[in-house]
Amino acid sequence: MSLPLGLVCSLVLSACGGGGGGSGGTDAGSGTTGTAIVFTNSPTLSGVAAVAAPLTGAQIKVIDGTGTSVGSATTLASDGSYSLTLSSKSLTAPLFVQVRGVDAAGAPQVLHSAVPVMSAASAAMVANVTPLSDAIVALSMGGDPKPVFSAADQNKAVIAQVATAASAAGEFVKTLVKTQLTDLKITDPKTLDLLGDPAFVANKGAQDLLLESLRVDLAKSSKGVAQLQLSNKLMVGTAAEVVVELPQAQTELLKTADGLPANAISSVLKVATSPTATLANMGSLDELSAALNQLMLQTLSATTIAAHPLLATYGQHNGRQKADLAALLASYASRGLQVGRVQATGCADDSVTAGLCLKVLFSALVTDNKGSAVAVLSDAISYNKSSTTGSKWNLVGNGKKLDLAVYPMAFLALEGSGALSISQVPNPSLGLQFEIQAQKPAVGDALPTKLMDSATVQTPGGFGLGFAYCRRALLCLSKTPGATLQDPTGDITDTAVQKANVAWIGPADGQRGGKYTVAYSIAGASETRPVYLRADVLSDVAQSRFPVLDGVSADKPIRFESLKTDLTLNWSAWAAANPDLRLINVRTVVNGGVVPWIVDTAPAVASKTSMVLTALALPGNFTPIRSEIWLYAQDAGGRRFYTRYTMVL
Repeated sequence: MSLPLGLVCSLVLSACGGGGGGSGGTDAGSGTTGTAIVFTNSPTLSGVAAVAAPLTGAQIKVIDGTGTSVGSATTLASDGSYSLTLSSKSLTAPLFVQVRGVDAAGAPQVLHSAVPVMSAASAAMVANVTPLSDAIVALSMGGDPKPVFSAADQNKAVIAQVATAASAAGEFVKTLVKTQLTDLKITDPKTLDLLGDPAFVANKGAQDLLLESLRVDLAKSSKGVAQLQLSNKLMVGTAAEVVVELPQAQTELLKTADGLPANAISSVLKVATSPTATLANMGSLDELSAALNQLMLQTLSATTIAAHPLLATYGQHNGRQKADLAALLASYASRGLQVGRVQATGCADDSVTAGLCLKVLFSALVTDNKGSAVAVLSDAISYNKSSTTGSKWNLVGNGKKLDLAVYPMAFLALEGSGALSISQVPNPSLGLQFEIQAQKPAVGDALPTKLMDSATVQTPGGFGLGFAYCRRALLCLSKTPGATLQDPTGDITDTAVQKANVAWIGPADGQRGGKYTVAYSIAGASETRPVYLRADVLSDVAQSRFPVLDGVSADKPIRFESLKTDLTLNWSAWAAANPDLRLINVRTVVNGGVVPWIVDTAPAVASKTSMVLTALALPGNFTPIRSEIWLYAQDAGGRRFYTRYTMVL
């Protein structure tokens, strides 16, 4: 967003205020934006990066108001904290901070914070980086901070607006979450500094639980307007409760120093609801990871782990039985792995009464002794204040027989040279992907086992979609009504509906919070369950968002022959340009037999940009007629981006 030159100059020259953060806390000094401040001592910056659970091993980058890089650091694996000495004693406010990493669910996170104004008398500065600090910066800028940070030298005027608007933006955010503040017994929100509180720790204290209870998203409306979306993380469904139009909010924030942009709230609800009863128990969440690690340090057998009181009331979780979970924990123990800090991700209950979620969904990174994430543990837990297991939160599972999900998706088709495939129309295309678990995963030497033959999905618009078993982990969209078995293609159309091809997918079906109803039968027992769309289907997608491989060109196309030996894939250029996306799967598909040869390979959870595909071992009678490599990427909001390379034979 740009402002008239006169207004920009007025903003840049007039800002003054706190050196500690300026988000509604106490005034800690004064400084002037647009003019360099010269520090007597080398200035330092510290803080904590957290999304409820700390962001461990994440990359911190800092620029000043001129867009100049002034430092970088890596957050500690233990608590998400960072500290650095800035590279210059002459700095122009505001300091603009970005963190890149993955959260406890393995989702990519790119968040921002700021030191809005600085004082030469205060060289030790603090900037905590959280979803709420990101919201404050977005409100101050009137849009998503990511593109501003990536082209900082071209956005100096936009960065300067943070110095003027951040204080009011922080106060405004507190009004949107005042129910949580009351439940957390934060009696004087004026003293709560969401940017620069030096006492903030990601330890399930009051400010950390504020993050634990909220879902904070930056998105765009169907008309392309940048929005801040807030909701109670532990309610049933995923619809945004409070929606703020960012450009209008920024305009109102800049009018007066204490203006609160109520007119920018486009939702009926003005304040996010709170999981009141659950929130009172969540301060002890970290006991769970400590208890799990203590259990695994004993290197017990899977049978002994299954009998441990921590799993005493465990039922099942998406078909995973107690014995399966015990075997998984035993495998972690045998490899010397540890479970990181717990992050609540939602509620598994069919309904929530009086703010009490009985089964809280959680995720935690599983790391080696170097702090590298090697897996994600996800399950459901329940609170028992009388527990003697070492944790008041114990593993119970969500009680569901299988996993269900629906995602907004976009698909790009490329030739082996990297050129757009002209046979795919439209290209790229948009739609919805359905994941309906069809098999119980293999445990040990056992093969996967089929859970069911078919399922139906009713869309929010009232239309129905049929799915059939296709000998894969997920059911495939039925090609024939009522089918219970069909061959997979390996194409995204096995599980995805593209809006351009299916008239039944209307505007209501692509909106965040859209309720899809899935009906199926397992072992003779019928079930009907809802599943909710996590984010809006995008109205359009830039081609740069789709994952691509380094070095692919007309001179160096991807050839089928390369799959006959171990093949190293690199995607560093795309990853650098899209830090909020993570590659979650690489699929190879070779057609030539009765059914295609399909192999899925998941990259490491840690932020790596390369992997090795093991050489394909095709049957001797398999004659390839078409070969593809698929790249699957996902953002923190559950939006998926697929790229298909049709390889040169």
